[in-house]
Amino acid sequence: MAAPLEEDESMLVSGKVNDSIEAMEGQTETVSSADNQVVEDPLSGKFSWQIPNFSRITMRKHYSDTFIIGGYKWRILVFPKGNNVDHLSIYLDVADSATLPYGWTRFAQFSLAVINQFEQKLSMRKDTQHQFNSRESDWGFTSFMSLHELYDSSRGYLVNDTVCIEADVNVRKVMDYWAYDSKKETGFVGLKNQGATCYMNSLLQTLYHIPYFRKAVYHMPTTENDVPSNSIPLALQSLFYKLQYSDTSVATKDLTKSFGWDTYDSFMQHDVQELNRVLCEKLEDKMKGTAVEGTIQQLFEGHHMNYIECINVDYKSTRKESFYDLQLDVKGCKDVYASFDKYVEVEKLEGDNKYHAEQNGLQDAKKGVLFIDFPPVLQLQLKRFEYDFTRDTMVKINDRYEFPLELDLDREDGKYLSPDADRSVRNLYTLHRYKFDDERVTKEEVKRAFEEQYGGEEELPQTNPGFNNPPFKFTKYSNAYMLVYIRESDKDKVICNVDVKDIAEHLQVRLKKEHEEKERKRKEKAEAHLYTVIKVAREEDLKTQIGKDIFFDLVDHEKVRSFRIQKQMPFTQFKEEVAKEFKVPVHCQRFWLWAKRQNHTYRPNRPLTEQEEAQSVGLLKEASNKAHNAELKLFLEERPEVPSLLVLEKAKDEILLFLKFYDPEQTELRYVGKLFVKQGGKPADILEKLNELAGFAANTEVQIFEEIKFEPNVMCEPVDKKLTFKASQLEDGDILCYQKALSPQDEGRFRYPDVPSFLEYVRNRQVVHFRRLDRPKEDEFCLELSKQHTYDDVVERVATKLELDDASKIRLTAHNCYSQQPKPQPIKYRGVEHLSDMLVHYNQSSDILYFETLDLPLPELQGLKTLKIAFHNARTEEVSVHNVRLPKNSTVGDVINELKGLVELSNPDAELRILEVFYHKIYKIFPANEKIENINDQYWTLRAEEIPEEEKNLGPQDRLIHVYHYTRDAVQNNMVQNFGEPFFLAVRENETLAEVRDRIQAKLQVPDDEFSKWKFAFLSLGRPDYLHNGDIVASRFQKRDVYGAWEHYLGLEHSDTAPKRSHLASQNRHAFEKPVKIYN
Repeated sequence: MAAPLEEDESMLVSGKVNDSIEAMEGQTETVSSADNQVVEDPLSGKFSWQIPNFSRITMRKHYSDTFIIGGYKWRILVFPKGNNVDHLSIYLDVADSATLPYGWTRFAQFSLAVINQFEQKLSMRKDTQHQFNSRESDWGFTSFMSLHELYDSSRGYLVNDTVCIEADVNVRKVMDYWAYDSKKETGFVGLKNQGATCYMNSLLQTLYHIPYFRKAVYHMPTTENDVPSNSIPLALQSLFYKLQYSDTSVATKDLTKSFGWDTYDSFMQHDVQELNRVLCEKLEDKMKGTAVEGTIQQLFEGHHMNYIECINVDYKSTRKESFYDLQLDVKGCKDVYASFDKYVEVEKLEGDNKYHAEQNGLQDAKKGVLFIDFPPVLQLQLKRFEYDFTRDTMVKINDRYEFPLELDLDREDGKYLSPDADRSVRNLYTLHRYKFDDERVTKEEVKRAFEEQYGGEEELPQTNPGFNNPPFKFTKYSNAYMLVYIRESDKDKVICNVDVKDIAEHLQVRLKKEHEEKERKRKEKAEAHLYTVIKVAREEDLKTQIGKDIFFDLVDHEKVRSFRIQKQMPFTQFKEEVAKEFKVPVHCQRFWLWAKRQNHTYRPNRPLTEQEEAQSVGLLKEASNKAHNAELKLFLEERPEVPSLLVLEKAKDEILLFLKFYDPEQTELRYVGKLFVKQGGKPADILEKLNELAGFAANTEVQIFEEIKFEPNVMCEPVDKKLTFKASQLEDGDILCYQKALSPQDEGRFRYPDVPSFLEYVRNRQVVHFRRLDRPKEDEFCLELSKQHTYDDVVERVATKLELDDASKIRLTAHNCYSQQPKPQPIKYRGVEHLSDMLVHYNQSSDILYFETLDLPLPELQGLKTLKIAFHNARTEEVSVHNVRLPKNSTVGDVINELKGLVELSNPDAELRILEVFYHKIYKIFPANEKIENINDQYWTLRAEEIPEEEKNLGPQDRLIHVYHYTRDAVQNNMVQNFGEPFFLAVRENETLAEVRDRIQAKLQVPDDEFSKWKFAFLSLGRPDYLHNGDIVASRFQKRDVYGAWEHYLGLEHSDTAPKRSHLASQNRHAFEKPVKIYN
């Protein structure tokens, strides 16, 4: 969402933040990025706007009439042709913003909608909230909906050239939040949002507010040598300590770094339940073998019993399972009790769905779940999202759903409990009430907090009583999706006292130092306007840094002595401070100003004058600092105590030169001193001094170069010894680099024989971290290379490191700086000229490359296409994976011929086919003449199989149908989830389901007792229509639909008993569905 853009304006994007009822009572999904907290009840209303002749509007902006809600004037602003985008842009605008008094502000939650005039529920609606002010007097959505979708008359948004737009506005009175102190008002502080970590902040606040859990975390063993960013226990201890004792909101970066997350992970929105599970599993593992082992189970683990009980015979099957949290349905349930009723609801297994009770055969039965025990801390995840088949996306359920302050799970004589449950335990639970909005915490009145988080609609009083208007209902988009209850009988144990004695000494010392440093910086920042920072570089700094930390210019000012001086202090008094610090008498100090030259070098430019030194520090900084830098940078020339030299002014014909010496034998550059020379003098005049500084004999011949610049390229040119310094255009602050003159024979001995070649090397050298492509988080080795190295140079060095004879078998892949992952496509053989090209990603530069060792040279491999094909053996039901490598212009028929030599066939004349399988569905049979160059096996599975004889002689009314396994996902509103291996089946014209069932059972070799539980359905676009044994199967597959055969299939409904594959092992998971992972 954004404020409207003019052509010369930049985008204003709102930050989305999670609200929550305090951790133990639940988390909300919506938001406040405003800097004010709502303190009074809302004043709300609705405005509808019909825009006729919409397609003929020529104005770029189009405003609605003004309407009044909450005592304020509003209007809707639309950009009919889009606000510099190919989408309809809609905003809510403060109508009278130009005439409002200075400093006005107002806060509103609102939704904007384009009404679907065919089907109301298909209307496009988006909601947000904003703090309106003079700078941001309008707010909304630049890309509300695509213009293509809007102008498509069949969609129902533009009917008779009329568009209907609605605004639901909920205005709230606000108080200034700049002065709001969460700690003072509530005793708690919030957590900072790293980008999209609001879901994590909700969970961390939940866990922190379980004191028993917090105490256990404090008692996990850590040491003073641990680093928070590398240790989950220490990072969590530090976070909890700061939440307990800090006065301001707390950062979570150390914790996410300890997870092994990078910036990309922090901007990925994840599921709070999944993070809860993964984090608890990780902590459970790290608590093993410590004094707090078993804490997670003691707090959160409960057990339920799944049972199937026959009605007419004495047979019952039970299975005990543990849980750390429960997922409760929201849709169709008015409150938590209704959800628990639904959870334990008994399902009848009868008719075609009878239960196979071992020796008793098929029986009518009842199936359900009952609880054996509940945990002390009960975590309830509310299923606020469901899959919408129409939109093919997950949608939020904003239905009203109530949850009590006191939850009694023993109600109605323990209707939720199994016969094995311990009835002596009283399952009575309570909530707590605080509202966490990332960084801010506010205390909430009970009724208000609960009402706001129930969701649903709120009916508003009529704004115009004299008119017969229908009552307006406003949807409340803020609602809880996570509830945490604590059992009353365990409250004293769970809500225990956690004080400083529980916190390790080293952690207290570490965090005290952090706090003191933070306070020091805060104080410095608050008083910054009273002080000037002066950075003083001396020759000792040049000697220390040149050749080690830096090679170009003279000094890194971040590493020199810094003085924080009051602005009104006279500069002469500052010199006394310098005298104390450096033991340099005031009369021996001469200060030079630094200047940034046009070639981007930074050199001492001129000494301060007596008049300048007579000023205050603040005036001197302002007068001499044309670039308005925050600091004053000076070079201190320490002068000998010779009376004739103790004047500030420098002779006009003098030049201050700085000297660096280069040793090609040691490949070493160092600072050796400075010299004042006469403009009319020549380099020959100072040769003896140069040799003395280098430790050479007086008559040693040297080569002299001037270091001119290093950005964007190195410029270091020889100095003609016969010319005067003035003729060579040398001036104050210039740098001369010199070395012993080399004979032609000596030059060949050294890798970098002269100063220019050495500086060129230093400028372009790059330490590159090489990682194996299959282990993208771990450095395998590092190499120091040059950015000017060619492709061949780089792979040669990598091959040498790996002791590989043929460098052409190395394939490199560049690094994506945004996702912190390898780029999808590897670097082609000699596809880039230099190392620098390999390391650039858009406008960012990386120091990471990924490598892999191939089994044949890369140039040869690039001429081939490798397909990974899974062959399904019809006789043994075994699957073998083969990599088939052929020239790119080969066909699928060539692949089949190649594959026949690699696999075991049922007979020599067996025919093969290759299928494209994705998400457990068959999408394509590849024709034999299709070129393999464009076949993508990166996201789709290629499957090869023999063509059964029964498929070769189909009658005109016979059908070759798709058969897929599926299950109904109770977590996602019984949505169909495909799994397993799909297959084709030839179905004869009059074949019944009973006959087809028998053939499928024989094909899949499923035991009778298991197969009896399977259901059979005809599925069209994901909707099952259950079949009966007498149904003619082929009759359901008569239509030649436009969607493709994969969307009409025979479904085998049964539970997925196969072990779940990891994310990396699964080819059928979209790249954007990134699971929560904690790497360390």
